[in-house]
Amino acid sequence: MPFPVREALIVEAEQALGRRLPPTFRERLTKDNGGEVATADDDWTIHPVWDPTDRRTIARTASHIVKEVDQARAWAGFPSDAIPLAINDQGDRIIVRAARDDPEVWDHETGLITPIDIDWR
Repeated sequence: MPFPVREALIVEAEQALGRRLPPTFRERLTKDNGGEVATADDDWTIHPVWDPTDRRTIARTASHIVKEVDQARAWAGFPSDAIPLAINDQGDRIIVRAARDDPEVWDHETGLITPIDIDWR
């Protein structure tokens, strides 16, 4: 169950990531920090930002975006400038790359990157 997150926690995550997150994704996080989003082809689980406010939010944000970046960049073929925003059941990721706000899908089996149309709301 997603929940809102304070702007300061989003800013903290952005500082750790070294870039500002896409505006529509940030807007989603302020309302629902995590949860799921559907596209025409798949369902995606959104990586939240870390929220150490209490036990409940700590547990719900354990797979936070900064942790996911650290893990993903260790995988063969994962773009070194990418930030994973969401994951599907097959292990593919919705990513954004440096200096770009347009989301793309990174296929974990082939390494191919393709554009994706997604409404974060």
